[in-house]
Amino acid sequence: MATARAARYRRHGGPEVLEVEEVPLPQPGLGQVRVAVRAAGVNPIDWKLRAGLMGGAPQGPVGTGMELAGTVDALGPGVEGLPVGLPVFGQAPPGAVATHALADAPTLAPIPDGLSFEEAAALPVALETARRALLLLDPRPGETLLVHAVAGGVGLAAAQLAAAEGVRVVGTASERHHARLKELGIEPVTYGEGLEERVPGPVDKVLDASGRDVLEVSVKLAGGPDRVVTVADPAGAARHGVRFSSSGGQAGPPPNPGAVRVPVAETFPLERVADAHRRSQDGHFLGKLVVIMDAEGLLPR
Repeated sequence: MATARAARYRRHGGPEVLEVEEVPLPQPGLGQVRVAVRAAGVNPIDWKLRAGLMGGAPQGPVGTGMELAGTVDALGPGVEGLPVGLPVFGQAPPGAVATHALADAPTLAPIPDGLSFEEAAALPVALETARRALLLLDPRPGETLLVHAVAGGVGLAAAQLAAAEGVRVVGTASERHHARLKELGIEPVTYGEGLEERVPGPVDKVLDASGRDVLEVSVKLAGGPDRVVTVADPAGAARHGVRFSSSGGQAGPPPNPGAVRVPVAETFPLERVADAHRRSQDGHFLGKLVVIMDAEGLLPR
């Protein structure tokens, strides 16, 4: 029987509950595509699901990972326009961290020229979430957008998209990332106590991608809850009257990234997926973490 390898867990808990297992090769159903995965992005939602912060106990083995890049490996009935061998990227149900994964055909798109598999795997969730949050905030040219956790995937994507439209972007981040953020045209400030005094100039809109209890000060800085959107703090949104838009909540093809690039902060082979989750929980890195499906390292297209 043909098999694949996949990272899965059977109970909620720390990263140690993740195991890389041999599983039957998944077979695409109606409208589905099987992707030979080359790289899979790691997002905070992955470890939150694994830890049990997003729902009830697993009923059997559960995969991890919501975004992938690889090549079309097999087509289910009714799929057209995605030939076998085509490099694609996009969102998939939890289970992207595997050598082979299934995705609905409409959630995939060809990888743009100039992007490696690792870079493409870092984009789908961050780019879609950032675009959706910016549509809600609607920052205008000349306005100032404050982005909390601007060094993360969603923050970097939102900052680049907004800056390309003439919006001034200020972002909270660790000091060790400030130099790189300035190169991207972002005005960095250190997060934490006293933020209100450190933010340079008035703020028109705020995007919270951190979820670290920043909504009260955000509402104060922006002048009202209608000027703030969070993608990381639903409980805080309810308390402060702020709009919440879930991270990676929309199924559809990833938007064309254009000039947006989310740096790959670190890569992990499939066997070290638990370490990738630990690193994601620690935070304070620039860009995205990516799991690669080849222990030899980076995989060129």
